Amino acid sequence: MYRNIFMLLATLLAGCGKPKQQLNILTWPNGFDPQLITAFEQQFACKVVLDFFNDDAIAIPKLAGGGISTYDIVCLGNSRYEMATNLNLLAPLRHENLPNFKNLDPEFVNLSTDPGNRFSIPYESVACGLFARIPPNGSLEQSWALIFDPAKQPGPFVLLDEVTSCLGAALRYKGYSVNTTNKAELAEARDLLVATKKRSLGFQAGSGNQNRVLSGEAMVAMTWSTKAGQIMKENPDVAFFIPREGAPYGIDSLSITSKAPHRDLAEAFLNYLMDAQVSLRTARYSGAPTLNKAARELLSPEERNNTNIYPPADVMRRLEMTGEWGNLTRLRDDIWTQIKAN
Repeated sequence: MYRNIFMLLATLLAGCGKPKQQLNILTWPNGFDPQLITAFEQQFACKVVLDFFNDDAIAIPKLAGGGISTYDIVCLGNSRYEMATNLNLLAPLRHENLPNFKNLDPEFVNLSTDPGNRFSIPYESVACGLFARIPPNGSLEQSWALIFDPAKQPGPFVLLDEVTSCLGAALRYKGYSVNTTNKAELAEARDLLVATKKRSLGFQAGSGNQNRVLSGEAMVAMTWSTKAGQIMKENPDVAFFIPREGAPYGIDSLSITSKAPHRDLAEAFLNYLMDAQVSLRTARYSGAPTLNKAARELLSPEERNNTNIYPPADVMRRLEMTGEWGNLTRLRDDIWTQIKAN
């Protein structure tokens, strides 16, 4: 009898097959098209699990606290790469496993934050700006003063719950670089944000800012450029713009963690994302400009000429790419804590 039971169990276990690998990704919300994730899962017989953060300042301690053995891939902005590499949180990429790397636009590779793309694959560019309801007279001053100057505030507004963009906006309004190392300038930006916060509806992460404007709860919101072009096309009563004082601009990149449990699968995923057709679909989903030159060649003329997604040269000149914070990383994060606490 027992022999028969053991034989039955052995048969059932043999029929179960090898369990699926699970690819764990730590990233921003709404960064991946769910249909593309499903297609990858089917192609590689795996399961992709996404874990989200609203500020990549959270990602570093999460990885350092043991996440490098749990997560396979992490998405980080420019200002975090020096800290991540210094803490040995990222694995060197094996470029021989990434043949689609050749599809990327040379403008966005070999950046100072990761020379030679040893650790990162540029995935998405984002700019910080203002999303607003167009007033009845159709006139809207394209300035950070709409939130930072009480006399020019058109109504309720929302701040962006992310340190690099929010602090960078305040610095640009004050006439300073988003990458300033001057502690007095950083203190001015901190004090401006503390005062501004008291007049605001508070901080909101991601696309929630845009939704609060669309619902009529807010007149203006500090937000990222992603999705803004698509929303404006569907709703002519709202506008997104880069303020005349300039704005922070960054590249979100994907990296493999130093102790990734599924390194081969992680590289397969990065290579998959750099495929021209996949990159094209990613750009259409996110509403962000594609950093993939091969994908850009597949854009329709209407998409290519959409200045809300692909800004003209005069707008690009107002954008300042965020760089490494180096020794000031802790100071900036402390400033952000003070802003949120007061």
